[in-house]
Amino acid sequence: MFKSKKDIVYIILAGLFITNAIVAELTGGKLIQIGPFIMSIGILPWPIVFITTDIINEHFGRDGVKKLSFITAGLIAYCILILFIGTKIPAFETAETVNDEQFYAVFGQGLFIMVASIIAFLVSQLIDVTVFWFLRNKTGKKMIWLRSTGSTVISQLIDSFIVSGIAFWLTGKITTSQYINMSFTGYTFKLILAVALTPLIYLGHYLIEKYLHTANPETDSTNPE
Repeated sequence: MFKSKKDIVYIILAGLFITNAIVAELTGGKLIQIGPFIMSIGILPWPIVFITTDIINEHFGRDGVKKLSFITAGLIAYCILILFIGTKIPAFETAETVNDEQFYAVFGQGLFIMVASIIAFLVSQLIDVTVFWFLRNKTGKKMIWLRSTGSTVISQLIDSFIVSGIAFWLTGKITTSQYINMSFTGYTFKLILAVALTPLIYLGHYLIEKYLHTANPETDSTNPE
């Protein structure tokens, strides 16, 4: 089915990327509070998206990330459509099944959040790949940590404020002070996780390079551009 080992690697990375991005969107409507800090539970899967984004960038180039980002946005939009249809179809209710109010409480109110997330996701991904390749061109193949962290620092700052602003602040669900608190808290949490998981990026690069070491040079391009 697959022509090369790089095809298999890309499929696995794409699967991790898409799965975690969609899970983040589906769970993003739940807010949690840790002490004085407020954030969405949907940020938990994002570190995996960061890692796969950086690895795909490194091995498959900016086009690999851009194409996958647009595909993922389309799949998220598909989820929104299905959930919207689901909220309009009456439920068959018994004492132990989910009724319409419960279904809407979980998914219906999250539809606007998912729309906001698509916008934030695409903007942040395009910024991420731009910053990543700017630093990659400056440093060559060295200093993976710099381009991985640097691209995340900038892209996720913008992402955090866009999604919180559209989904919660503009809709009147939170106040301006809560919006700033939530945006900075989510950004800080994602940034800390991104830095803490940097060793996993190096591990991922090592395992992929080891796996691809015996790949057929006639079918596996070594130039990610």
